[in-house]
Amino acid sequence: MKIMQVERLIDVGGFSSTQEWKTIESHIFSAIQSIQWPPDSGFFTLRDESGKKRGEGSGVKPIKEACMQRLSSLGWKLETCVDVATLKRPGPIDATICADNRLFCLEWETGNISSSHRAINKMALGILKGIFIGGALVLPTRAMYKYLTDRIGNFAEIEPYFALWRALRVEAGLLMVIAIEHDAVSGSVPRIPKGTDGRALQ
Repeated sequence: MKIMQVERLIDVGGFSSTQEWKTIESHIFSAIQSIQWPPDSGFFTLRDESGKKRGEGSGVKPIKEACMQRLSSLGWKLETCVDVATLKRPGPIDATICADNRLFCLEWETGNISSSHRAINKMALGILKGIFIGGALVLPTRAMYKYLTDRIGNFAEIEPYFALWRALRVEAGLLMVIAIEHDAVSGSVPRIPKGTDGRALQ
């Protein structure tokens, strides 16, 4: 799998120049780039089939699970419940790791664009409150989106709102969005089923 773009929405306080961040960044990038389909192919190839029709397109949760399993093997904690909030406690963070006596968190988008906004807002709020030192949202490019489950959040849809998060004033933190994409498409590979164990994608 390819990393197509990395956008830093917040980068203040010097965390991004530390060795801790370099290690975290290497974990994230290697976890993403390790995802393969079909299994053991050395590439991430999606079935050339639109996800707009019911029963067609590739599933997204198995792709996320493959990344999460790789991060877990590197010492990250999965499904971490963190109270950053608010009146209602938000759902768990997909993956977290301790850094600078706080948490760095990663969310992998499997929902719609509203879910993408909630994920970034949750991480931004955690940075504002000093609970998180940083966070990253991983989501597909528009080119990848069309082969996946319909209406999955994607980079092109969230990009117009980047100025909003860049305008936040925080003392320290790193907030970023990572756009991912398939290596190729082919009519001869199977679609990624919905619900498949992520281990099959490595």
